[in-house]
Amino acid sequence: MSAVGIVSSCSCLHPSVWLLKPGIQKASSFGLHMAARCAAKDYYEVLVLGGGAGGITMSARMKRKVGAENVAVVEPSKTHYYQPLWTLVGGGAKQLATSARPTGSVMPAGVEWIKSRVTALDPDKNCVYVENGSKISYKYLIIALGISLHYEKIKGLPEGFHHPKIGSNYSAHTVEKTWKAVQDFKEGNAIFTFPNTPVKCAGAPQKIMYLSEAYWRKTGRRSKANIMFNTSLGVIFGVKKYADALLEIIKERDITVNYKRNLIEVRADKQEAVFENLDKPGVTEVHQYEMLHVTPPMGPPDVLVNSCVSDEIGWVDVDKETLQHKKYPNVFGIGDCTNLPTSKTAAAVAAQSGVLDRTISLVMKNQLPTKKGCSSLQYDGYTSCPLVTGYNKVILAEFDYNAQPLETFPLDQSKERVTMYHMKADMMPFLYWNALLKGYWGGPAPLRKLMHLGLK
Repeated sequence: MSAVGIVSSCSCLHPSVWLLKPGIQKASSFGLHMAARCAAKDYYEVLVLGGGAGGITMSARMKRKVGAENVAVVEPSKTHYYQPLWTLVGGGAKQLATSARPTGSVMPAGVEWIKSRVTALDPDKNCVYVENGSKISYKYLIIALGISLHYEKIKGLPEGFHHPKIGSNYSAHTVEKTWKAVQDFKEGNAIFTFPNTPVKCAGAPQKIMYLSEAYWRKTGRRSKANIMFNTSLGVIFGVKKYADALLEIIKERDITVNYKRNLIEVRADKQEAVFENLDKPGVTEVHQYEMLHVTPPMGPPDVLVNSCVSDEIGWVDVDKETLQHKKYPNVFGIGDCTNLPTSKTAAAVAAQSGVLDRTISLVMKNQLPTKKGCSSLQYDGYTSCPLVTGYNKVILAEFDYNAQPLETFPLDQSKERVTMYHMKADMMPFLYWNALLKGYWGGPAPLRKLMHLGLK
């Protein structure tokens, strides 16, 4: 670890130290290195909170901007997961191990990895606190803490996962249970849920339903399955173009959709799921299940709830075009932990990362982030959801803040396509590990322009 420029313990060193004789120079370098290790633990020019997709890609970008020794990432997890792959893991098409890599292997070389959890933020004093009580100061702060899962808000969970016939693609601990439940299905109700909260990858709760249906059809059990999608929402998908396509598939495959139904209890020992009818508060329905896939309630990380960097709910309060904090100009947010009014996906993180890189560059130059009048420098809400509808079919949904399609390819992306499935299953993981996490992928906007220019 190298010294940070403004650390006082190193500021008295004269540049001529490097002109000393080799033997003395070696000793002096060692002394500088040791001093830096002590000093650099409590100050970084750029401090990143979170080592998920947003945190790693931004730390890679900041490394190139200010130098690795001036960047640190606070992240307690030893393993980094490519979570979009879990849909296919739960459907038996991929192995969980292929979605995982050691966090150290994706951390940009030379960037300090602080293996701890942030416990408090104090943006008025430009510092944060971590689990051991240590204070870390910063010049610029990037908050990329993701979203928290709350299985415990459903009565009977998470302990219910110890029983068979129940799984969830949203956790590394339960995604393989989904595939086991799909395989073990014999006859009865197969129920897939969507909670009454924001979620990450809002298409995932129904993707596993389509994969399960396809598997049971292939293995001759489809006629014995009553497939139900119980969703707290009032629509199947938030963008009409893709919703219409999904409703056609649902009709063709004889799937029942129950809107405004929120899972509130799982009685795993009895294989019963209890739902509240959101149109009739207090009214509940009990369904017997042979297979249950749970999408848990989600919310902002605890450290952000009631924090001065967050809105009234707990999401980081950022400008939706620049990703700069609305109150603290040296604080920025990216990804699932923010209150950006768009779907929380890895694709959104990619698009946000390019915008945030430019925003921070301007702030570092004491310039105001560009907003109106320059669309290439502002975030338009781009997000993407590859809606897996079978083992070789995907509807590639891409859209913006206004829930309007913002498609990359010059074709009708509301159609199921084999090519889009392979992009989801094979190309996107490669792009994630080798481009996004290295800070080289800022979303498909340049490709979109190229594709559509080719038609003119």
